Amino acid sequence: MSAQTVILLCTLIIYIIIIFVFNKARKKYSGGKVGEVINLILITVFLLFISDYARLLEPFMDVNILDIVQALFRTAALSFLAYGGARVAGS
Repeated sequence: MSAQTVILLCTLIIYIIIIFVFNKARKKYSGGKVGEVINLILITVFLLFISDYARLLEPFMDVNILDIVQALFRTAALSFLAYGGARVAGS
């Protein structure tokens, strides 16, 4: 098992824990600002998950394209979190 595989498995476990915990919290706190923040966190984690696991397409796509895809998804995740956080704080 390579080091990259071990790291991907560890991050997968962390993503699953985060999604499980925040999804459970989303059901409990479904309304208000807390619910909006939980949704922001879930969508950000999902976009970061896609960014990290885009590397699985390496046998089918060029490495440069995968780097661009990863950068776009990470930028989208952080932009979404920043815009959503500013919107929640402003309301």
